[in-house]
This record gives sequence, C-alpha cells and structure tokens, in this order.
Amino acid sequence: MKRIILTYTLAFSLLSAYAGEGGSPPLKNTDKSLLIDYVDPFIGTTNFGTTNPGAICPNGMMSVVPFNVMGSSENTYDKDARWWSTPYEYTNCFFTGYAHVNLSGVGCPELGSLLLMPITGELNVDYKEYGSKYKDEQASPGYYSNYLTKYNVKTEVSATPRTGIARFTFPKGKSHILLNLGEGLTNESGAMLRRVSDCEVEGVKLLGTFCYNPQAVFPIYFVLRVKKNPSATGYWKKQRAMTGVEAEWDPDQGKYKLYTRYGKEIAGDDIGTYFSFDTEEGEQVEVQMGVSFVSIENARLNLNREQAGKNFEQIHAEARSKWNDDLSRITVEGGTDAQKTVFYTALYHLLIHPNILQDVNGEYPAMESDKILTTKGDRYTVFSLWDTYRNVHQLLTLVYPERQMEMVRTMLDMYREHGWLPKWELYGRETLTMEGDPSIPVIVDTWMKGLRDFDVDLAYEAMYKSATLPGAENLMRPDNDDYMSKGYVPLREQYDNSVSHALEYYIADFALSRFAEALGKKKDAEMFYKRSLGYKHYYSKEFGTFRPILPDGTFYSPFNPRQGENFEPNPGFHEGNSWNYTFYVPHDVYGLAKLMGGKKPFIDKLQMVFDEGLYDPANEPDIAYAHLFSYFKGEEWRTQKETQRLIDKYFTTKPDGIPGNDDTGTMSSWAIFNMIGFYPDCPGLPEYTLTTPVFNKVTIRLDPKWYKEKELIIEANRTQPGTLYIDKVLLNGKKFNKYHITHDELVHGKYLKFELK
Repeated sequence: MKRIILTYTLAFSLLSAYAGEGGSPPLKNTDKSLLIDYVDPFIGTTNFGTTNPGAICPNGMMSVVPFNVMGSSENTYDKDARWWSTPYEYTNCFFTGYAHVNLSGVGCPELGSLLLMPITGELNVDYKEYGSKYKDEQASPGYYSNYLTKYNVKTEVSATPRTGIARFTFPKGKSHILLNLGEGLTNESGAMLRRVSDCEVEGVKLLGTFCYNPQAVFPIYFVLRVKKNPSATGYWKKQRAMTGVEAEWDPDQGKYKLYTRYGKEIAGDDIGTYFSFDTEEGEQVEVQMGVSFVSIENARLNLNREQAGKNFEQIHAEARSKWNDDLSRITVEGGTDAQKTVFYTALYHLLIHPNILQDVNGEYPAMESDKILTTKGDRYTVFSLWDTYRNVHQLLTLVYPERQMEMVRTMLDMYREHGWLPKWELYGRETLTMEGDPSIPVIVDTWMKGLRDFDVDLAYEAMYKSATLPGAENLMRPDNDDYMSKGYVPLREQYDNSVSHALEYYIADFALSRFAEALGKKKDAEMFYKRSLGYKHYYSKEFGTFRPILPDGTFYSPFNPRQGENFEPNPGFHEGNSWNYTFYVPHDVYGLAKLMGGKKPFIDKLQMVFDEGLYDPANEPDIAYAHLFSYFKGEEWRTQKETQRLIDKYFTTKPDGIPGNDDTGTMSSWAIFNMIGFYPDCPGLPEYTLTTPVFNKVTIRLDPKWYKEKELIIEANRTQPGTLYIDKVLLNGKKFNKYHITHDELVHGKYLKFELK
C-alpha cells in the first residue's frame, strides 16, 4: 500500500529504542491497543475532502502539513491551475516542503505558508526545480513522514499546540534546509525575514483574503531554529522582470537572487532563507518553528515554553498522548476494524477546528482590531459556523463541554470587541463567508443543554441586535429589511441566494424564540417564533418545492427545482438546488408536512429525494434529511435504513472516504453521531433523533463539571450481524417509547439500550 499508517507505543523505552536506530521506522502496533491506532489521517485527502495527513495536536494552533500542490505538471491538481483549498492531495506526487498552520476540510484557499524544505547537492531555491517526488508516507495523530526520492532524505514532523518540529535524515554530502515565504495557499503576499543568529531567523508573513474578502488579512509571526550549526546561511528573493538597459545591468532580473553576504532584514513578495550543512550518512537535523498571531516575541516565547529541553521523540510522544486521551472520551466495542477506523478518524477530524489562538502568555489579536488583548482561558478561532452550527458544537457540548464553553465565551468576546457575533471568523477577521446568523443556534443550543457559564444577558443582546437591525446596518443579515417587512427575502438579483438566506434566518429566529421564552421575554419569543414560520411563503404547490419569490410577490419563472446540482449557479439557492433545501425546516417538520398535503405525501416525497439521487451528502442544507422520517409514527425504519446506507456508502477507510469538504469537522460529526445511534437534527433544540448504532457498545465519558453522571453507555443487542432496524429502546432499563430523546434524558439516562431486529 502506498499509504501506511504506522503506530507507536507511548512507552519511553520504545521511543528511546527508536531514537537509537538512526531513523528506522517506528514499531508497528498490529493489535491496535490504543485508540489512536485506528486513526487514518489519509481519509478525506482526496475527493475534495480537503483534510490533510499533517501533524497537529487537538485544537492546536500549529499544524505541520506536507505541501504537494504546486511545482510539477505530474501532479493531478495544482493550486495555481484551478481553485484549490488544501495544501495536500492524495493523488499528487511532488513535494515542495512542509506548510506551517493550515486549515482542514475547508472550501476556500488560505494559510498553508512558511514552507520548510530539505534538499541535497547544489543549492537551488526555485520550488519548481527543488521539489521532489516521495514515497513511504506514514501518518498518525501528531506525526507525518515521507522519503524524498530525489535527495534520499527522510522527513518527519510533529507538533505541540503552538509549535512544529521537523527531523530530516540526510545522506553524506552537501545538504540544505530552505524556508520559502513566497509560496503557500494564501492569496495574500508579502513577508519579512531577519537573521538572529546562524541557527535562528525570525519574521512575519501576511495571510488572508479568505473566500473573496480582500480586506480580511492578518499577519503570522514566526521564529525558526535549526539545531545544527550551518556551514553557510543566506537569503533569496525573486527579482522583478526588467526591460531595456535596466535589464542589462541586472543579471538576476526575473530570477531568484541569492544574498550570500547580507545578514540584516529582507522583505518582499517572494523571499526565503537557506541553511547549508556538510552532513554525514544518516545524520539527523532537527528544525523548530514557533508561531504567533501577536508578535515575533510571542512566537519565540511559544517555542521556548513548549519545546525547551525536548527532542523530536518527546514532542511526538506528548502529541500522541494528547490525542489518545481525547479520543478515549468515547470508546466503542463491536463493529469491524474498518468501522472503528472511520469512527476514530472522524473524531480526530472533529478535534482540529476550532483551534486555539492565544499564545502561552494568553495574548491574542482582538476581533477586527489592531489591539492585542489577554485571555485567562482559551481563545478560539476558525469558526466555520454555517457548517458547524448543525452538529459540531452539539457533539462538543456532549463530549468536550469544557471546550464548547470556551468557544461560546470566545464568541461573546468577539461581540464585545467587534460589535457582532461571528459568522465565519478566521484569525480575528470576519470573512462573512456563507449566510445566516449561525452563532445564535450554537449559543442557544449550548445554553439549553445546561452549559450556562457565560454572560447570558450579553448573549441575548447580541442576538437581538442581529435579528432586528435594519439591513444597511446589519453585518449578519444584510437583507433584513425585506425579511422583517415581508416575512421572506425576495430575489433581487439573478444569483443572490435569497431563499438560502431566509431559511437560515428562520432557523436562527426559532432558536432565539426559545431562548427568549426561557428568559421570560414572552413578546420577543412570540415575534421570533412567528418569523420562523415564514418559510411557508416559499412553498410552491406547482412544483412541491421551495421556489424563489420576486419583489412583487410572484414566484420566479422559469423554474427548475433541479437547477443548482454540482454547484451550478442557481437563482435563490446557495451551493445546492431546491430539493436540497425544501425539507430544510427542522424546527417545524409537521408544519412543512401539512403544506405538502400531510404525512404520506411528505414521506413519499422525502423518500424520492433519496431514491432518485437528489440527496447531496457533500453539503449541509440536506444533511439531516434522513432523520425527518422519524417524526412520523411507523416511518422510523426509514431513518434507520438511510443513515446506515449513507454511512456505508460515503464514509470509508479510503482516501476518498468523506463525501466532499469535511467543513471543519461537520461531515465527520454527522458520521460520529449516526454511528453511535442518535443525531441532533434541529439546531437550538436540545433533542436527538434515534437511529441504529453501528457498534455493539459505546461508552461516552462525561465531564463531571458539567454532568452529574460519569458516563453514558449505549448498547445495541443484535440478533445477528448486520441487524438494521430498532425493535425497542430501553432507557436505564425502562421501555422508552419515543424515537426522539432530550439531552437531559440522554445524559441522565446512564444506559441506552437498543433491541434490534
């Protein structure tokens, strides 16, 4: 196999033995005695899953990722030849370095810079020439390695929460380590480098412009150290192309110019630095990288604090231990090894974003500001909320409540600093990507489930502001004037996503109505609930689907409910067609069914969506469709059948084993929930829909600070392997006659048992 997931023991003696073998492969743990041994970081690295196999700690700022998406016509995909949003693609073959700080599972290019590359022979700083093919890829949580065939160099990387470490095993001869600041996934340019000593450089690189937002830029600061004295160091810079006499005077015009006798600062759009060595056969050189989004001083502080006195093996062992502890909050029994690999890899992907932003001293860049503030807890970033409000935060609330609580506090601090809750926040900048008001259902859902250690009055103030301000003043709801006056958003431009906007507002307003009611604000609750039912305006009896509405109140024509498939531009709908959105009313399923003529027409039409391939497993609007069957007595079996079919078909152990962008853990969370037997299909409502578990037994370790029970056990009693349907449900030994269970019932129930038939 091209991709091999190697596993390591945490025992220090074995790590020491590995260190003494001069870089030979770690011992393989064939019995998978640790949960991380089931994780395959190569899952989702093709088919536009946009995950990567790089080294990272849980929710860590730093990730060290192989960069293989530029420099060679032999690559399947190239970042400069098409829209591309990931630093790594499984089918590619040309390696040009390790990128530091990356995004996982997103659909827009960003970050993926500070490229670190080992080479041998004559010094060459042109990435199209110095890149190399590779083999023997290995990856596990907190570790990645490959072998560069052009140079006979083994590369390995690991990470701490805020720093990265690389270890390069060189052959005998001339060897070099390059840091390229000119390339990366980001569309922003510009960097500065300063030599601190022969073994250390510091600097800053500008990042940003995520998803078409040209002003959403931010700096990343770094300190890099090599743990071997070089024989030579220097800079390079790509010179501008010249013409005429000017070109005759400068032999480096249009080329990479080497600066071999200059040691002060250097800046430009395409710059880098090199360290040259005379190495012996098998000699290993370690390289450390610390980063910060505050300052160079903090990047150095992060590096000193997290890597002081530690070598590669120790850092890798610590990363591995962190991952195993986090993954062990859910243990599963039964099922196949392949199902466990799908499950624990999904849990691994869940815990990559959101990630911490603050440095070891607590400093972080304030939201949409040049200010530097200090937090006592964790400050999080990368809030892909249009995706994650549907299931990621619900899963964090259940299994990692301490992190979810800090994320809610982060959202409220963003409101304090910027005046708005986040929509799609990235390293202190609001990118305004996608639509809706997605912080509302996240915060309400968290509060409804008992995690209330935050400023509730401030939260309501922030939600009320975005729900009621006129559109011209409203960052979250720019079309709020129409929405508030008409009850819907009309189509005012050909592709303005108006229906998608309104459907998101309905869900947010439903959550806000429940929050207002719980806080005793009855008039507000009535107003927001009434608003949440405005989806009915969009229902077209002619087509039996939602349909865009023109400003004069008539339906848009000509209309094709299938227009928008495969990301085709589509009037009124964003990233989907009408079928992907028509059942997107999780807060009023019965009301939607009534519009459609009752239970039977609703069920028949919903089943048709699956039977005729109208369901899109790779995007969010229809992600909970399968669970809607269970709202109707006697139809619950359809939920059980479809969820199992979708898991088996779209979530596999192969590199294409995620159905499209993982969306910072959203697709993975869908798989996790459905594999353990329940799913939160209505954001903001503290309930779950039951479905058939994949495993015979699941044990969820509950945090005693937030839940009075120590654990929740879910058991499936199968009469034979592959049993699909639920016969009856027992909660703590008593018959449970519903297919929806509240959060309180679940976490206090201790023992949920499914009798399957």
